[in-house]
Amino acid sequence: MSSLRSLLPALLACLLTVRLIGATAATPDFSGETARQPSDWLRQAVVYEAFPRAFSSTGDFAGMTARLGELRELGVDVVWLMPIHPIGKKLRKGSIGSPYAVRDYYGIHPNYGGPKDLRKLVSTAHGLGMKVILDVVLNHSAWDNALLTQHPEFYKRDAAGKIIPPVADWTDVAGFNYASPGLRSYMITMLKHWVTEFGIDGFRCDVAGMVPVDFWNEARAALEAVKPDVLMLAEASQPDLLLKAFDFDYAWPFHGTLNEVLLQGKPATALQRSWEETRAKFPKGSLHLRISDNHDEARAVARFGIRGALAASVLMFTLDGVPLLYNGMEVGDATESGAPALFEPLPIFWQPKERPPLRDLYRELIRVRKAHPAFQTHQVEWLANSRPEDVVSFRRADAKEEFIVVINLSSRPVSARVPATPGATYRALPFPGTTEPASSDLGDLKLGTYEWRVFQRTVAGEKR
Repeated sequence: MSSLRSLLPALLACLLTVRLIGATAATPDFSGETARQPSDWLRQAVVYEAFPRAFSSTGDFAGMTARLGELRELGVDVVWLMPIHPIGKKLRKGSIGSPYAVRDYYGIHPNYGGPKDLRKLVSTAHGLGMKVILDVVLNHSAWDNALLTQHPEFYKRDAAGKIIPPVADWTDVAGFNYASPGLRSYMITMLKHWVTEFGIDGFRCDVAGMVPVDFWNEARAALEAVKPDVLMLAEASQPDLLLKAFDFDYAWPFHGTLNEVLLQGKPATALQRSWEETRAKFPKGSLHLRISDNHDEARAVARFGIRGALAASVLMFTLDGVPLLYNGMEVGDATESGAPALFEPLPIFWQPKERPPLRDLYRELIRVRKAHPAFQTHQVEWLANSRPEDVVSFRRADAKEEFIVVINLSSRPVSARVPATPGATYRALPFPGTTEPASSDLGDLKLGTYEWRVFQRTVAGEKR
C-alpha cells in the first residue's frame, strides 16, 4: 500500500486527463432541455464491466460464458465487454498493448475465440435475461490498422501533413478526422455489423466527447433502424450527448470528487456540490453511470482500502443513476500495486485472502436497489448532518417508502445527527458482513471508520 501511495499523485493526474477529455472545462447549460428517455428497466439496472482476457482462467469467451450465471445471480443486467478486437503492435504500450488500440474493427482477438464463441456468449447472456454491449473505440485506432494505408484520409494530421495521435501522450494510437464522410459511413456500417451479425445490444463508446455529437446522433438513428432498443453509453460528461444519441453517460465529475474526498481530504460536502453542479447543467432526466472502480486507474481497494472502497460502492448503489461493477470488485480484487490492467496481463484474484463477504454484500445491495422503486427515481434529497466534513446523508423516497442513507467517508469514528421525519419509525436494513446496529436512532448515530447505514420506513398507511 505504501508503494501505491507514492504513485497516487501520478494516478490522479492520469484520471484528471481522462475527466477533462470526458467533460469540457466550462460545461454548457442544457438544463432547459430534456434528455432522451431510456427504457424504464435501465433505471434499476446494474452494469458489469468485464475484461475478457482477465475475467476467467482461460481468458476467452468460453471462460466468460461458463460464468455468466454467476453474474445473473449477482443481479447484473448489462454485461459490458471491454474491446474484443485484435490489438495493435506498432508503438504499443506495455508488453501486450492496450485493447483501446484497435487493429481491426471487424476482427476478434484470436485469444478470445472466434465468431461462434462470441455468438454463444451473447445468446447465453440473452437466455439469462442479460444484455451485452461492446466497448467501441471510434476516436482513434492502432498505428497498424489497415485503415491507415487504405484510407489515410480518415486520420488527423498536423500542419506538416503527418498523422498524429488524438492526445500527445496517447502515442500508441492515431486520431480519426470526422470531417471525412467516408469515415462516418465506415463506422456506422461497422456498428451495425456487430448488432446484426452477433446480436449485440448496444455499445459503450470510448471517449465519446472527442467524437462530434452530430456523428453520434447520425449513428444512433442508423442503429435504431436495425435495433430500436439499442443501448448507448457515452464515456463522457457532456450534456448534449444525452439529448438524442446516448441513454446515459459517465458521472466523471462526481467520480473525481470522490477521489478527492477519500484521498486528498476534501470535505464530504464536496460530493453534494458536485452532484448539484451536474444537475444544474444537464438536460432534465439525464442518467449517469455511477463508478467507484474502473479500468482507467488503480483498483478502489488499493486506493481507498477495503472499507473505504465498500463505503464508496454503497454511495454508488444508493444514489440515482446506474451503478457499475468492474470485474473483481465483488471479491475485493487488487494486485500488490493495484495498478490498472490495460497494458499488462494482470489476473483477477477471485479468492483473495482476508476479505469480507463482498459478493454477498453486493448481491444484497443490488437486491434492495431493484426491490424498492424509491432507489430508481431521479430524485435525491441531500440531508444536512452534524458532521458534514466526514459524513454524507441523503433521502431516497417515493409514495410508499422512505430510505435515509448515511455514510462515513472518513478514516475515523464519528457521531452524527441526521434529520428524519418527526415521529417516524425507521429500521436499519441488515447487510451481510456488517455489524447489526444496536439502535436505529438517527438522532445520535455512531459510525465507525467508513461505516454506513441504510434506514427504511414505510410511508403507505402511516398515520398523519
